[in-house]
This record gives sequence, structure tokens and C-alpha cells, in this order.
Amino acid sequence: MSPVSGRSRSTAAVLLPAAVAAAHIGPAATWLPGVRPLLFPGFAGIGRHRHIALTFDDGPDPVSTPRFLDALDALGARATFFVLGERAVRHPDVVLETVRRGHELGVHGWSHDRPWRPAFARDAEEVARTARLLHDLTGTRPRRYRPPYGILSTSRWLAARRAGLRTVLWSAWGRDWTADATPESVRARVAADLRGGGTVLLHDSDRYAAPGCWHAALGALPAVVEGCRAAGLTVGPLRDHGPAPAPARRAVPELALPARPGR
Repeated sequence: MSPVSGRSRSTAAVLLPAAVAAAHIGPAATWLPGVRPLLFPGFAGIGRHRHIALTFDDGPDPVSTPRFLDALDALGARATFFVLGERAVRHPDVVLETVRRGHELGVHGWSHDRPWRPAFARDAEEVARTARLLHDLTGTRPRRYRPPYGILSTSRWLAARRAGLRTVLWSAWGRDWTADATPESVRARVAADLRGGGTVLLHDSDRYAAPGCWHAALGALPAVVEGCRAAGLTVGPLRDHGPAPAPARRAVPELALPARPGR
């Protein structure tokens, strides 16, 4: 073997794993807030421009989720809850109550881990397993998937497609998982990014976040919903969101969400 041939094989041996890793984690670029709405509007949950999709991640939680269900009832609003299989199997009563109150369920995976290494078989099984569990519990097949942390790897994207699920991330979030989150900070963060046709991400559980942080999201919820309505927008689950209009349209102005409910 010639020295040149040996160097070529050594280079290939180094580059191949790097190429595989890039192909695996490359779709995670959709996580970037500035990139997603512009280049991947479908992943960002951009829908009908007079509608806002309200979504919650990381439940069900027997303590906090019912509080969100009560608050949404008081607001006359419905939402999409992306649930974890490992939580749903422990708290099926909360899952059933969520559906009974008119909300939509989505798949958030079986566990809340980060996909740093390719795991095609595992991801396919865990996404499908969660989808089957929700169907068995409620009699309705979920239609949407959101990966934990919003990190979309190739294997998770393929797993969702194989399970017949559409992957949806978000276009505005409240950063409500942090220890210093407050109702006002959550409201302000959502307002900074939200436009008509957008999808809002909040969390109905602190299971994978700072203890007690769900109180901030719950406190901000009335201002977020009422602010959208004051701007002439409807608020609801992703099933009512519809696709974004194909023709170009004028940008919808920023929403002036009230600092406090009723103000």
C-alpha cells in the first residue's frame, strides 16, 4: 500500500464518523429560534395568521397539570399537550382528564433525554410506544411529535414519520423552565417573539426543570391568552392551527400582551 493510499484511508476513517454524526444531529439546527421560522416554518408551527397555537410540554404531572386544565377552562381555551410516555403510564388519569376537557395530545417521546448519538431503533420504538400508549388510553391516535428540548435528530425525525406523526416545534417560548422565571418574565418573553400564526411553548410540569417553575407559566397564562384575543387572534390547539398560507403576506405586528390579566 502506498503512503498516499494509507493517508487517504486514515483521513476517511476520521471523516466518516464525523459525517455520520453531522447527518444525525444536523436537523437540530431547527432548534435555533432565528433559523426555524424563516427556513422551517412547518417545524416552527406557523399556521393560519389569525390563530395562535398554545402548547405545553413535559407532562402529565398529577400536581401541576390539573392546575393548567382549570386555568384553561376559566379562559375558555384549549391547547395541545405534548406528553412523555414514562409519565403518561404513571398518571393515566391525568391523560384522560386532559382529553376529557377538550385538549389535544401530542407525543413528546418516552423519556426526556438528549439525542447526542444515533439510535434509530431505540427512537423508532420509543416514539411508536408512546403513540400506542396514548391511543390505547384515549382511543384517539396522536398526530404530532415534539422532541425533548426541541432537539430534532435524524433518527427522531424518521421515528416520527414512521409513526405517522408530524414534527412541530415552536415559534415563541416563555423560558418558563428556569429558576428565576416569573409570570411577568414569561409573558414578556412570549410577547417578544410571538406573531400571528405562531406556536407558543410553555411547560405544565417542572419534572425536568427548576422546582416550582411551573407557577410562572401558570401565572402568565391569562395575560398570554387575553393579549392574543385583544389583538384579534384566536387561541387553540395545533389541530385548529392549519397550515400557513402559501402566498406571501404582510407581517403581523408584535402582540402587546398585557402585563397583568385584565389590564
